[in-house]
Amino acid sequence: MRSHNTGSSGFDVAKVQEALARLQQRIEDACPASTDPKHVTIVAVTKGFGPAAPRAAIAAGLRELGENYYQEAATKYAEIARLPDVSLHFIGRVQRNKARRIAELFDVVQTVDDAGVAHALDQAAAALQKTLLVLVQVNVAQDQRQGVLPDDLPAFVDGLGGMRNLAVRGLMAMGPTKMRDAPQAFARARACFEQLRRAHQHIDTLSMGMSDDLESAVAAGSTMVRVGSALFGARPARM
Repeated sequence: MRSHNTGSSGFDVAKVQEALARLQQRIEDACPASTDPKHVTIVAVTKGFGPAAPRAAIAAGLRELGENYYQEAATKYAEIARLPDVSLHFIGRVQRNKARRIAELFDVVQTVDDAGVAHALDQAAAALQKTLLVLVQVNVAQDQRQGVLPDDLPAFVDGLGGMRNLAVRGLMAMGPTKMRDAPQAFARARACFEQLRRAHQHIDTLSMGMSDDLESAVAAGSTMVRVGSALFGARPARM
């Protein structure tokens, strides 16, 4: 586990395990008294890191991995995609012309906010004879352009109900660029999540919170955090 295709130092599994323990403590400290920290899923985001990162994450005990770009994931996850106990999450913008490839490689798509993209993913999943888990991205931060607006969310989710090869499991939200606005934004996401959960019994996932803002997200009720640098360190500069 010592090689790293970016040319920077490789990943020591023990160090990733130590970082994971610190991350778990942060989650535990941020959890409301009514929430079991073990119910907050950690998605290890390997964007920008080489193949050593997902291998180190798996060796450290993590089983949920996330990537933003299909092309980067295609080679990095080639072997990992065959592991039966690992789930791969796509957390970037979905391009329709890559829908089939995304549906083939990934188990979960967290960024569905467009009916046309959803239809393309559904068709791709049908051709692959698989059910693709999806999260609807909700726009609760006024400085974000992506995501379904809260007022439009119920109708959007209802519209996905007819797509037989997509299983909507919940919501994904991005935090605002200004950290001081994070608690309010995440509280809005939690309210949207509770509204949907009352209408759809299968809704069980609220993905929000990253390395810098996970405390606010977990305090607001996040059930899933997407973490990269807090596990692997600073990302190498893109060439």
